[in-house]
Amino acid sequence: MKTIFSLSNKNILVTGASSGIGRAIAIENSKQGANIIGTARSEQKLLETKEMLYEGEHLFINADLSDEASLDELVQQLPLLDGVILNAGIVKTMPVKFIKKNTLDYIFNVNIQSSILLIQKLLKHKKINSGGSVCFVSSVATQKATVGNAMYIATKGAVNSFAKALALELAPKQIRVNAILPGFVETNILDENGISADQLEIHKNNYPIGRFGTPEDIAFLSIYLMANESKWMTGSLLTIDGGFSLK
Repeated sequence: MKTIFSLSNKNILVTGASSGIGRAIAIENSKQGANIIGTARSEQKLLETKEMLYEGEHLFINADLSDEASLDELVQQLPLLDGVILNAGIVKTMPVKFIKKNTLDYIFNVNIQSSILLIQKLLKHKKINSGGSVCFVSSVATQKATVGNAMYIATKGAVNSFAKALALELAPKQIRVNAILPGFVETNILDENGISADQLEIHKNNYPIGRFGTPEDIAFLSIYLMANESKWMTGSLLTIDGGFSLK
């Protein structure tokens, strides 16, 4: 098996590990020797992900990160971590004039508040080792807005700002913090938002590389951020979008 960057014996927490980008991150990081601690709301999908991992001391914990009690239970079960990949998130598109408070509260809770609280609890309980790495999965949409995406962009903009502030705060502890900003990645989350095949083909023309991203494209970048080779990188927002933001 080809090793990109060794993650041997590193304990890496991956949120939203049950499908899509999170599943690919868990699989590809396990190929490099990491012990994966995966979490998500769907226990069945988590078990499916676990079956796809390479050998290691993997642990999968069913948890709803939008519920603080569930967060507390999760943190209590975690071993000491060398890496944290905060991938859990949702997309909800609608014009601003149709936004409801309960929808706004929910998307902010899932996409940013739950990650902030998880990090706070991990730090409070000293669960992240010195030399560790925290990686947020954000979005290139924060750099290039589209109509109907205001709520999602706002949450991911908050992720970017929080990642930079956290990087500064944790630098004395030798814990680095970065964020990945993917372009359009083909996952099942698209089906939930009613995006048609024709709409996808039209949108693909905006990508100079000629294709959308795959979950593995994002996973490979996460490997670098978890590895010792990125130990001088912190506070960075890393765009990976097939050239979309160039146009």
